[in-house]
Amino acid sequence: MEYPSKLVEQAVEEISKLPGIGKKTALRLALHMLKQPQAQTTNLSEALTNLRQNIKYCGTCHIIADTEECTCKTLSRDTSVICVVEDTPDVLAIRNTGQYNGLFHVLGGRISPMDGIGPDNVKIDSLVDRVKSDAAVKEVVLALSSTMEGDTTAFYIAKMLRDTPVKVSTIARGIPVGGELEYTDEITLARSISTRTLFSTEN
Repeated sequence: MEYPSKLVEQAVEEISKLPGIGKKTALRLALHMLKQPQAQTTNLSEALTNLRQNIKYCGTCHIIADTEECTCKTLSRDTSVICVVEDTPDVLAIRNTGQYNGLFHVLGGRISPMDGIGPDNVKIDSLVDRVKSDAAVKEVVLALSSTMEGDTTAFYIAKMLRDTPVKVSTIARGIPVGGELEYTDEITLARSISTRTLFSTEN
């Protein structure tokens, strides 16, 4: 693709690195921004820079936040249940179902030996410590994607919590095998949460 300017080409190259955006869409976005008042482009640039430099992760549940202090327990949530997810978009998807009012724990990924990601590379140890140190926790819900990596992660977590008194459950398999949680429709996800079952580590 030929560009009328090296500056446009550079902008297209960077925008097209975003997920789901090809070169043609990136070009349309770049040209659209050129037509807008300069203040709008500046505001977008400053917002993205501010996001990257100042975003925090909750020190307890690891959700993206404005502070490292956990505010979950101040939101009138059920503190006896922790829902374990892979990333923040999954938190938003589950909250939008209206079927869950407990706490969350974001792993920041999933175990994937093929990609060199082991248990130490995700927030599993902090989950185990959190469960063991908080007597109020009665149940851990494993809401992970129905993929080989998701199942491997769920199995590992269940084994790590096997000697604790908490109940370990998993969302019902209304989620298609191989499906990503954040792309599941809200009705299916809501039913999966409300009809969750006990997670077994037996082969």
